[in-house]
Amino acid sequence: MRHPADLVTRRGLLEFGAGGLGLTLGGLWRAQAASHVVERQPIRACILVFLYGGPSQLETFDPKPDAPDTVRGPFAPTATSAPGVRIGEHLPRLARLMHKAALVRTMTHTGRLHDSAAIHALTGRPLEGPDRELFAPQPQTFPSYGSAVARLRPGRPTDVPFASLPFPFRNVLEVPCQGAGFLGSAYDPVRIEVDPATRQYRADFFTPAAGVGAERFRGRRALLDAIRPPTPGPDALGPVYDRAYRLLDSETLRQALDIGREPARVRDRYGFGPGVEPGDSTGAERAYAREMRGQNYLLARRLVEAGVPFVNVTDCRQQGQNWDAHHQVGDQHKRHLLPLFDQGLSALIEDLDDRGLLDSTLVVVTGEFGRTPRLNPSAGRDHWPDCYSVLLAGGGVVGGAVWGRSDRLAAYPAADPVTPGDLAATIFWRFGLDPAAEITDQAGRPHRLAAGEPLRRLFGG
Repeated sequence: MRHPADLVTRRGLLEFGAGGLGLTLGGLWRAQAASHVVERQPIRACILVFLYGGPSQLETFDPKPDAPDTVRGPFAPTATSAPGVRIGEHLPRLARLMHKAALVRTMTHTGRLHDSAAIHALTGRPLEGPDRELFAPQPQTFPSYGSAVARLRPGRPTDVPFASLPFPFRNVLEVPCQGAGFLGSAYDPVRIEVDPATRQYRADFFTPAAGVGAERFRGRRALLDAIRPPTPGPDALGPVYDRAYRLLDSETLRQALDIGREPARVRDRYGFGPGVEPGDSTGAERAYAREMRGQNYLLARRLVEAGVPFVNVTDCRQQGQNWDAHHQVGDQHKRHLLPLFDQGLSALIEDLDDRGLLDSTLVVVTGEFGRTPRLNPSAGRDHWPDCYSVLLAGGGVVGGAVWGRSDRLAAYPAADPVTPGDLAATIFWRFGLDPAAEITDQAGRPHRLAAGEPLRRLFGG
């Protein structure tokens, strides 16, 4: 049965095309979109791309060419395939695909430090207590989006409901916003690692311990089943063991990790960064983060194709070059950050589309915050959570749509602010989950699934 929120009407498209709720489409694009009635089915997968450090909204998706020199930066805006929508000039491949994507230009929250901001951005809930970095281990409270989906998504269980690709987000410590939190470790992501010298992905759980053959493996599982209590307690490890055995048996996932199965032209399209030759360990640790950025996008597509519903990709890691451009923001974005991002993300969108997966897969691209509107004395930009941009592609978005409008300096929302709680609600809603539903922690205490409201009009709702 079709849900009313899953229908796009001609009248609804015309209303938001005229500027309702800050959502705009270019003139011809608006007319073309309004000429169709489209049913939005729940998505089957989500790829969340996290741009660690916080990209500059002015150098990426919200350029301000008429702002003063101290604000607009060195880049010019460029036209895109969505009439009336312009983005930064150093994103040429994404510019050609904006008719398949949508922008939110008014994301806002109050976390001004990496840890507090990332917790809000990746769980939809702010850090409890004062805004701060975490210099000591702290347990995660609210689950990340992928863990909540793994717990609540309807349908058949999958071997891997949630996968986390390189690189785990570490600031001083690993930030508690990437796991299951109060849902328990059974819903933590499966961590995928990469060998920097060979450029091969691995997950150690796929390799049985030395001396454990198939017969011994089956015997161990039978013994575990025999001693397991018929009514497990709240802290029982049964679900964890069950998942581990499913993973060990999963040939589909084993093959998905082998990106060497892809044709060379496909791997080249996603991109390799500058670095070392395969097999050369000298400098590998230093270079592999750049080398595998594009390949991480390719692996995300392969995992979705293998049936993984939620995949996290962290575009840069804390060590080395990342999006935290306090110094020479233009040079860092132009030379290091934007080229591989533009190549890898555009390849992912095109590849999903070519394989018939884009409509059923939502791609969400976000940092923990944006950058200050005014350049600092080092020609860089500092942390700025007051207004920044998020890109969404596929998953039923109305291509070319722009939600919200920032002020003339890209400093604050001028219309229709959006919170991480609203983004969380949007992701859950697109999976067919009710953001207002209750989710319980391991002590049985209820919590609302998401604190915000879905951005339905980005999907024609």
